[in-house]
This record gives sequence, C-alpha cells and structure tokens, in this order.
Amino acid sequence: MAQTMPKRRLEKIGLSVTGACVALVTLVVVALILMVAGKGLSAFFKDGVNPLEFFAGTKWDLQNTNENGMPYVGALPLIVTSSAVMVLSTLLALPIAVGSAIFAVEIKPEFGRRVFQPMVELLVGIPSVVFGLIGFHVVVGFMKTVLGSPTGLGILPGSIVLAVMILPTITTFSIDALRAVPASYRQGSLALGCTRWQTIWHVVLHAAKSSLITATILGMTRAFGETLAVRMVIGGIEVMPTGLLDSASTITTTLTTSMAVYADGSPQSDILWSLGLLLMGMSLVFILIIHFVGRKGATERG
Repeated sequence: MAQTMPKRRLEKIGLSVTGACVALVTLVVVALILMVAGKGLSAFFKDGVNPLEFFAGTKWDLQNTNENGMPYVGALPLIVTSSAVMVLSTLLALPIAVGSAIFAVEIKPEFGRRVFQPMVELLVGIPSVVFGLIGFHVVVGFMKTVLGSPTGLGILPGSIVLAVMILPTITTFSIDALRAVPASYRQGSLALGCTRWQTIWHVVLHAAKSSLITATILGMTRAFGETLAVRMVIGGIEVMPTGLLDSASTITTTLTTSMAVYADGSPQSDILWSLGLLLMGMSLVFILIIHFVGRKGATERG
C-alpha cells in the first residue's frame, strides 16, 4: 500500500496539471472570441453602422464622413480583394504542390523522403517579410518590365508571393496524405492490370481525397490571413479592384495600416475591430470545413 500511494499521488498531480492546461487554453480561446466579438459588434450596436453598408458598400474611407457624420465603411472591396488573392494563390500553388507530392511519394520515394521533404519544410521557417522583399524586388519588377504595369503592384503580384508562401504547407500535407494510403491499394490496382499512372490517378488520389482537400483548405487559411508580405506587393489602396494589376488592399493589410491611427473606443477603431471579427469568422468557417471533410473522409474509409 505504501508503494502504491506515490503512484496514485503522481497520477492525481498529472491529472491536475494537464486539466489546468486544458482549462487555460479553453479560457484563452473563449476570452479571445468574446473580446473580438464584443469590440467588433460595438460598431453596429453602439456606433450605428449599417451592416448592409458594411458588407455591401464599395467605398472605404475612415478619415472622411458622409452626410450622417459616419465614416465610409464599405468593406466589400477588402472582402473581394482578400478572396481573390486567396483563390488565385491557391490555384497557382495547388497543382505544383500535388504534382510534387506525387513525384516524392509515388515516383521517387527515397529522394522525396531524404531530400525533397526536408527541403520543403525549410521553406516553412522563412519569415514572411523575406518573401515580401523578394516579391517586391523580383515579382513587382517583372510586372513593370514585362507586363507594363505602371507600379508593378496589385492582386497578381500578391497572389504569386502568397502562392510561394503556402506551397510548402500544401506540399507537406499532400505528401503525408499520399503516404497514408495503404500499400495494399496500390498492389491491388497493379494486380488488376492498371498502370502506375492509372493507379495514382484513380486509386491513390481518390483514397487521399479528403486529406488533400484538408491540405488545400489549410493553405487557403494561411493565404487569407497573411499580412506583411501581401502588404509589400499589393499596393494598399482600399478601392474595388477591376483587374489583376490594380493596386488594392486586403482585410489584413487595412487592419495593420489603420489600427494604430485611431484612438481606442472611437467609431473608426470599432469598425476596424469589425474587420477583425470578420477575419476571425472566416477562419472559423475554414476550421469547420476541415472538420467536416475529415469526418466525411473517416466515414468513407470506414
């Protein structure tokens, strides 16, 4: 009995410590959501901002006011630009990421495991400001000299920089997704007379479909929330874009450039908090989609 008491006490201590960690994380998440929601909703309930004007208006100007004495709070240009940059960067990065993952897992697995995947994972640790600097000097310069853009800034340069940034994320998760497909699936397909490429296309990719979708959504989530690198190459002008080479501004770039300008508690500050609430809401939507896809994939495998 004397020997079992320390073990039981240790189990209780371990349970208390881990339980406290869970409680702390839960408290931080709930406090963060409540704080952003309280600040963001105050623009509509305290300052009287029209939600329809906020989501559908096309003019964003917090420095000047309209006939009602309120700033111009049309966030639609910011929403459109953020969505356009996210979608375009994903379309650029996804084929390269999946193709690289197929090569690293199915064609040259030894090269993929020893050389390619460690090299890709190194890109994850590069700070976003480095991508922004490279994008400003290389991509923006290319847009000016080759495509004839006056400034070289715009949605297309921002999407190219973001595509490079999210490429390691999508590639790494795609490699893990393809490696998780059981070898028996490949062996069964080859035994039925399918070629290697037929096996990859019809069997391996189909079996890893839910995990590949999750990898894509994770890349989209990072693209939607990226700030510094995009700010350096997109132009930072808060207007509705009409082309890929037009200077524009995303939700995150507007937040970073405007939040320190206005006093806390002012209508402008509350409106910026509403943008933060919108950004957090979109992130939660992406997380819910990931969980839904994961459950659906588990059901299909089961």
